[in-house]
Amino acid sequence: MLTVEQVMASQKANVETLLGLTAKAFEGVEKIVELNLSASKAALAETGDTAKAMLSVKDAQELLALQSGLLQPLAEKTAAYSRHLYEIATGASSEFTKAFEGQAAEAQQQFAGMVEAAAKNAPAGSETAVAVMKSSVAAATNALESVQKAVKQATEVAEANFNTMASTATSAAKPAAKKR
Repeated sequence: MLTVEQVMASQKANVETLLGLTAKAFEGVEKIVELNLSASKAALAETGDTAKAMLSVKDAQELLALQSGLLQPLAEKTAAYSRHLYEIATGASSEFTKAFEGQAAEAQQQFAGMVEAAAKNAPAGSETAVAVMKSSVAAATNALESVQKAVKQATEVAEANFNTMASTATSAAKPAAKKR
């Protein structure tokens, strides 16, 4: 059975975890705002440069060459922006995942401790019920670990797919820019 001190310590740890995760969430938002400001400043400067270049065009062929020259850098910048945004999101997500895994492991240990304490204090003849309870706890722990592994694998696959798509988009922009 849990004592008042254990409950208070658990609550204090939970509050500290919540405050830490809140700080990490704000860090992520701050990074996204910085990324967007930097991208906006760069886009504004490039828009001005492009407008000046378009005003100095003398014929249609020069205009087409200018347009095709803008396509590849735009695709590369878009891919770089997306990668940076993805890195920020996965960094914040990994912090939340670590915290969740830590809390889940602690909860599992506390529950296992409660089951052990109950088993020690169980009346004679309840060995079968205690064994079933311990087996259920072990099965639940294994199921949780399996889910965590599946989530990690899915995340890795999604990251690989994202990187492949970004690479493909950048590569596809190169021939398109050359064709014009």
